[in-house]
Amino acid sequence: MGIETPIFILSEKQYEDAQNLPVILIKHLSKNIDLSPYEALIFSSKNGVIAIDALTDKWKDIPSYSIGTGTSKEIEKRGGKIVYEAKSSYGDDFAKEIREKLNGKKALFLRAKVVTSSLNTILEDAGVILDEEVVYETVCAECNSLETPPENSIIIFSSPSTIECFFKCFTWNESYMAVVIGTKTAAFLPKEIPFEMAPKQSIPSCIEFSKILRKKLL
Repeated sequence: MGIETPIFILSEKQYEDAQNLPVILIKHLSKNIDLSPYEALIFSSKNGVIAIDALTDKWKDIPSYSIGTGTSKEIEKRGGKIVYEAKSSYGDDFAKEIREKLNGKKALFLRAKVVTSSLNTILEDAGVILDEEVVYETVCAECNSLETPPENSIIIFSSPSTIECFFKCFTWNESYMAVVIGTKTAAFLPKEIPFEMAPKQSIPSCIEFSKILRKKLL
């Protein structure tokens, strides 16, 4: 691979040092949510923060539990109150970290339509009074709006949805390199495709890791 090897992020959000290939789109859902009964809000993605902020300002008065740095930054940017940020960005680990803190409390998990973790079960088993609201969903983009990545591209898979939607539109080229954000996502990648895993579970970390790989392959 040469120095011009492109690094692709499979979403609409733009990041420095990477190109966008938006195979997934985030659809925020319109609904009325009464937040008055809740003592805590749980966010496993910044998309949940963006979605609830579009529905009501009341969430800002309720303590927020965040799965990671990206989500925390979104909460802070929009005026929310973070009381805990996870040490691990895996949903199951996040749930285990906060279950004692939330024991006996009434909490609301603001989530995607499809989730891959057992966060809800872990919290409920620990005595958390948990409700869930689906506030957004991930949908695949129309394939005819996307251009096939050139040979030798580095493709970053940041969720199971990015894998599903990528392979709806494209076949895997053996010259590509796959970088995955974590073990949950890696489990959804076709078994025959080799991959590298970023050391930290965030998209910026995946990009930095991809840049290191690109240099090694010069």
